[in-house]
Amino acid sequence: MAWQRTQTHFLALPSATLWEVLRDPGRVPKWNRAVAKLEPHTRPVVAGTSLDLVPAGNLIGPIHARTAPQAVVTRVEPGKSISWRQPQPGGHLLVHLQLREVPGGTELTQMVRVTGPLSAAFTETAAKPIASNFAENCARLYTVAGGKTTQNLRIVIAGGHGFLGSRAAADLHCRGHEVVVLTRRKRADSPYQQQLWDGKFQGAWSTTMHKPGYQTAVLNLAGELVDLPPTASNIKLLRTSRIEATGALADASRAAAAPLAAFLQSSTTAIFADAGETRLTESSPLPAGAAALPQMTGVAQPWEEAAAGANTEHLHILRTSLVFEQESPLVDRLSLLARVGLGGPVAGGEQWVSWIHLADWLRIVRAALGLEEHLSLPDGVLHLAAPHPVRNQDMMAALRARLAPGPLRRFSLPTPAPVLALGARVLRTDPALGSTGRHVTSEVLAKAGFTFEHPDFETALNQIFG
Repeated sequence: MAWQRTQTHFLALPSATLWEVLRDPGRVPKWNRAVAKLEPHTRPVVAGTSLDLVPAGNLIGPIHARTAPQAVVTRVEPGKSISWRQPQPGGHLLVHLQLREVPGGTELTQMVRVTGPLSAAFTETAAKPIASNFAENCARLYTVAGGKTTQNLRIVIAGGHGFLGSRAAADLHCRGHEVVVLTRRKRADSPYQQQLWDGKFQGAWSTTMHKPGYQTAVLNLAGELVDLPPTASNIKLLRTSRIEATGALADASRAAAAPLAAFLQSSTTAIFADAGETRLTESSPLPAGAAALPQMTGVAQPWEEAAAGANTEHLHILRTSLVFEQESPLVDRLSLLARVGLGGPVAGGEQWVSWIHLADWLRIVRAALGLEEHLSLPDGVLHLAAPHPVRNQDMMAALRARLAPGPLRRFSLPTPAPVLALGARVLRTDPALGSTGRHVTSEVLAKAGFTFEHPDFETALNQIFG
């Protein structure tokens, strides 16, 4: 058995600058917090150099240090790549780092692989921790390698510690932008500036709306997670957490010394609730009456409206569909279902699933900020959705084909609507998250000339699980 994860990230630094850090494995703990120690026995490091590896963690670290054999550098290609391997019983853990110069900087690709009869156990204890949080690790690497703020546009991100916010922060930081994360709780290991806020009232954080000599943009992703039972109190929580946070940001922008360069307001394609076979674009009307589900339309519509008063040169409403990428909570949950034989269609499987790959989501965010050369997006609503939605049954079949063992690739247990409702009650979530569907695409992106890197679901899965 084997497990592998390959990820790539852009850094606005020359490859030679990054190589000065990567060529010494002893500096890995400075940018990958899953590694407490990776000390070479001799320097300069060459193929065959022994390494003392100690994973982070009060339990795993000491056990590994006492029982595991030494790691060893297996390959060094000066200026381009380095690999090291940790022997495991009957197999090994392999980490490979590769640099490739591209216009404006360098792409770093990290491949982590574990093999052997105990690969399942070592994947969880050794491989996944090293591979996880790659984007944030690259943000640390950018700083360790001497990366500075080189751009005039700084970005304030509300909700910057969530899945999308953390990826956006890393992407922009590694491109030389100053990133400020508004958070309710500061993280000691964050590579970004952090400002405490409560998502309701003005405070010291409000001064982040303006900095002399810079333009400032806001990316608002703040709001309670939607994974809640649709009770009246929970719906109120979902709605107020979004409206209050958006209102606080809009108020701060109006008090700032200059208008914001851009205000990117998060929303969701779930604003259309359960749309059946209707084809939806930015010009489609929102549902009304009984069709406007309170936990979907009833939350998203006032969320969008709350941004209307922001003092900004450009206002974009980002209606995001389901985002697919390694490490996303959505992919983790669907992958688990596929692996344990529950990867069949959900609630009949005919409902449409609108989705987008994280790489395209990030490109649209950059374009809305005015950072994508030769691409300008108009103000207003944007649908962040790939041009080819899939039905639920086809989505689950594609996941099974890559993840399910043996015969489960061809057939897995379906989840009928009654079972979905029962499971949602046990897990304290909303069954409508799995049973409703929407066929959402973007006419605005198409007219602007935006080209998706991952336009179809199979292409996206090939990148995620390839």
